[in-house]
Order: sequence, then C-alpha cells, then structure tokens
Amino acid sequence: MRVLVTGLSGQDGSYLAEALTARGDEVLSPGDTDLARPGAGSALVRELEPELIFNLAALSSVYRSWQEPVLTAQLNGLLVAELLDAARDLGARFVQASSAEIFGAPSVAPQDESTPIRPTSPYGAAKAYAHSLVHAYRSAGLEASSVILYNHESPRRPETFVTRKITAAAARIAAGRQDALTLGNLDARRDWGWAPDYVRAMMLAAGVPGDYVIATGESHSISDFAACAFKRVGIDDWRSYVQTDDDLLRPGDAPDLRGDAALARRVLGWAPTMGFEEIVHAMVDADVAAL
Repeated sequence: MRVLVTGLSGQDGSYLAEALTARGDEVLSPGDTDLARPGAGSALVRELEPELIFNLAALSSVYRSWQEPVLTAQLNGLLVAELLDAARDLGARFVQASSAEIFGAPSVAPQDESTPIRPTSPYGAAKAYAHSLVHAYRSAGLEASSVILYNHESPRRPETFVTRKITAAAARIAAGRQDALTLGNLDARRDWGWAPDYVRAMMLAAGVPGDYVIATGESHSISDFAACAFKRVGIDDWRSYVQTDDDLLRPGDAPDLRGDAALARRVLGWAPTMGFEEIVHAMVDADVAAL
C-alpha cells in the first residue's frame, strides 16, 4: 500500500514509518515540501497519489503556539483541510493525529469522545478545527479517523518537551554534567503513554473510521515524573536540583488531562503495553546510555 506520512521526522512519524515498512507498505514522504505554504498539502497528495494518509505534521508545542499563532493555524488547521479535500478527490483513507488539548481545561476527568471541545490555546484551537473537519468529511463519505492522542513519550522525544527535558537533566546531573533543572508548573497532571503504543492505535484506526481517545487512563504530575526520573539515577532528593520559573507557565494550562480509551479498546482492540514507571525508566536509561 502507498502510504503518505506527514511529520515523518518527528517522534511518532519515525515509529510509524518503521511499523509501516515492516508491514510491507511503501512509505511516502513530503520530502522538503513546506507544508505551511498554502496549497502545498493539496499539491503533495495529487503528486504522490497515496492510498492512505497519516497526518502527523504540526507545530507541536502549546507554548510555542502562543508565540506563533498564525503558523499554528496554518500547520495544525488549514493544512488538514487541504489534505482532507485532496484525499476525498483521490479516494484515499485518512488518519488525523488529534490531541487532548482540544478539550482545553475540562471540568471532568477522565475525558472521552463525548467531552465538550473547548480549547484554551492556539494549538488546541487549531487542532479542534482539524478534528471537526475530519468529522465533517467522514460524514460526507470519506474513510477518515481522528485519534485524540494524550501525551505519549519515548527516548525520541526532543528536549523541548518537558518529559525529555527532565530525563536528560536527571542523567546529566547524576553524571556531574549539569547543576540544576528549571521547570514551570510542577502540579500539572498528564496521562502519559508509550509512543509506539499510540502509533499502533493510529494504524488500527485507519481500518475503522471514527474518533478515538487514545490514553492510559492514569494521570501523574510533573513532580511525579521528575521524582521517578531522578530516583532512576539514584537521586532521592530531586527537589534540591529543581527550580521553577513563572515564565515557563502556559496560559490556560489544564490541571488534569486524563483519557478514557474504552471505545478504542472495544472497537479497535487497542490497549497500552507500558506503564508510567516503565516509560520514565526507558527514557532515563536511554539518556544515561547516550552520555
């Protein structure tokens, strides 16, 4: 099968490309195409003629979306409109990497597919627009799925993400190569899963059009993540190495994002394979090995 994967160079894109290749699919890449340029997405689909499209391309930082809201709207929203319309013309199937950030700061936890969409950031708003577009095109007959991904991590996460920032710092501090770690909101709670598990969910969703929350159902605080990471390298008093900076706080940051993946379990047969502590340990071990 000819499969186009946008966002191929990111964490999820790399795992997805490996899984698709192992399955025997031909993975098509956007190459050097600037997908933020209007019309680029449509032209790409017309040129490559894929049978299946996974859209992972996005400006992936909520924090950065406040600094570049127009670019966020183009990449996270308008690009999806182009890809969906081109997919409909071509008769290709489509999978959108949506995000729990579409729920904003929900008043209930866990969240599922029926939770009201109320984004509280430019990132979440653009993702919400794209999520709604998928529903609209699916209603019009396109085989399209939107996987609402909660936070998912791996050693391939860039250090611009707080999880990898923590594990890399823990490894360096234990090795005497860094003195301290600066973080923002230590109380924010997130539902952290293992990235390869979430890529597997995307592949399953390609065969059963619909909207699916992909999550573990457990949430942990930034403090929990830091404590687990530092303990892995033999440091129990992690707080003596961590300081906070209000400049790193995000406006409208949700206090607790935790997903209910019951629908994905029932319809797709999907379930996570790794727990919170295993994920943190895998990331820390990789950073220690890299030193």
